[in-house]
Amino acid sequence: MTNVPIKSTPSAAAAVQISDHDELSINTIRTLTMDAVQKANSGHPGTPMAMAPVAYTLWQEFLRYDPADPLWPNRDRFVLSAGHASLLLYTLLLLSGTKRLKHGDATGEPAVSLDDIKKFRQIDSVTPAIPNTASPPASRPPPVRSARAAATASAWRSPRAGLLRITTRSA
Repeated sequence: MTNVPIKSTPSAAAAVQISDHDELSINTIRTLTMDAVQKANSGHPGTPMAMAPVAYTLWQEFLRYDPADPLWPNRDRFVLSAGHASLLLYTLLLLSGTKRLKHGDATGEPAVSLDDIKKFRQIDSVTPAIPNTASPPASRPPPVRSARAAATASAWRSPRAGLLRITTRSA
């Protein structure tokens, strides 16, 4: 466990307990972000790295979604309109295990794979710099005039689905 000081007011401070699992999850988001930007030789990882703890907490503690049923009508939506943070969205979709949609049905394939992350910002990639109609359905913005004004993702949670439960395999 790590204690992270949080200042709610200039005169008051509290400590938030972050488990080893939470810290590993947040650092995994940051690492994937750094690696993808480096491989693309384009972009900036600052926003996704800085927002990783916030996004992780939202997806882990507050959003209701089911990664196996991306069209669940009662799902919460994760609104992210900052194009510079699109890699954060792609990483969350990967780590949450959200399933890809094809012809309106969830498939067994992930909405975003590790290979998709490796192709970040490449021509014909499903992980462009800013989500668009070529992006995974879970990250497509709704049709509006301004892409900047659009929400760019949906997230889902059910009581049976834990988010970002990172497992490791020993070699």
